[in-house]
Amino acid sequence: MSTGTLLAVIIPVVVVVALLAVGAALMSRRRRLRERFGPEYERTVEDADSRMAAERELSARAKRHDALDIKPLSNEVRQRYSRDWTSVQDEFVDQPEDAVHDADRLVTSLMHERGYPTEGYEQRLKDLSVEHGRTLGHYRAAHEVDSLSSRHRATTEQLRGAMVHYRALFEELLADGGQTRHARA
Repeated sequence: MSTGTLLAVIIPVVVVVALLAVGAALMSRRRRLRERFGPEYERTVEDADSRMAAERELSARAKRHDALDIKPLSNEVRQRYSRDWTSVQDEFVDQPEDAVHDADRLVTSLMHERGYPTEGYEQRLKDLSVEHGRTLGHYRAAHEVDSLSSRHRATTEQLRGAMVHYRALFEELLADGGQTRHARA
């Protein structure tokens, strides 16, 4: 075989192998992001201009999150938050709107205690999405009802649902103990 023929065979094989390696790496990255972010992965892809843009956004969230000092709670602090949550739930009977507002504040306070920045709702969503993507829908639904109740437009049933949604995230944040459960993306 001549050198030209060998190069004509080897170069395309190397290119194909390189493309397969790049494709495998991209698929692996996509799988890790899906596992880490759960339903938030698809939500971000739907909202982004492209899958690549969404994946860059999710990777940036993960990088920001990994730099945070998310810490476990002591048993004493955990018990205090549990008591505070019980008080908020008890408040619901006589003042459901106030209870929903207090539940939102308590979740935000717990986030802060754990080490999450709490500078704004959208940023809280992004920061929570890395470790709590599976319960983020609860937080969104509860926050929406909280906004409605600020204008006195939420029904009692919506307010009850908001409490259930806040409780889902609250319990996860309280029980998580600061342990990373998902592989790094």
